Amino acid sequence: MIKINLYNGNCLDVLDNIVNENNDIIVTDPPFNIGYHYREYEDNMEQTEYLKMIAKVIGERPCVIINYPEALHELSIFLGKAPTKVVSWVYNSNTGKQHRDIAFYGIKPDFRKVGQPYKNPKDKRIMKRIADGKKARLYDWWNINQVKNVSKEKTEHPCQMPIDVMNNIIGILPDNSRIIDPFMGSGTTGVACKNLNRNFIGIELDEKYFKIAEERINNFK
Repeated sequence: MIKINLYNGNCLDVLDNIVNENNDIIVTDPPFNIGYHYREYEDNMEQTEYLKMIAKVIGERPCVIINYPEALHELSIFLGKAPTKVVSWVYNSNTGKQHRDIAFYGIKPDFRKVGQPYKNPKDKRIMKRIADGKKARLYDWWNINQVKNVSKEKTEHPCQMPIDVMNNIIGILPDNSRIIDPFMGSGTTGVACKNLNRNFIGIELDEKYFKIAEERINNFK
């Protein structure tokens, strides 16, 4: 049976009281420090202090960080290490930014663990594989729509992650991983962990968002 532990509080305080396990992996979509409007978090720190905060949250754990490409480059320079793998998550939107990157630090994802439809289904060899019930391994380019106001899964959280993105991420990590999301938000990482039978620790500062996440995770079957 998987273990789900949810905490309403500052992630730095909570993480200090969590006993580390060798299979811990941070998976998170953190605040981007671009002045976004949250209820209980000021998203406009001095950039060096912001990078220090993210580095402290990660610590020595392997991690998967979702952010815009420029921010991930800056974080990699600050951390002094390059990611082992980067995935592009693209989406159709009415904004100037049309994709985010997903960077894997200190861990190598296994793309064979998650399948997706073949891109050339009319090829005779591929048709045979499809007939045999096979799928292509996951690619490193994910075209997944954002959660918009008209989406069925939309909550009151302003930056909700699509479940398909998190299912892909969790699905290509080791099966015995304990996933920690220090910026849990609406709880999508936790829902994916429950869906894929991974132990999960979720931490959220905002009480309202925490309750949204807690309800989503507890009600997922």
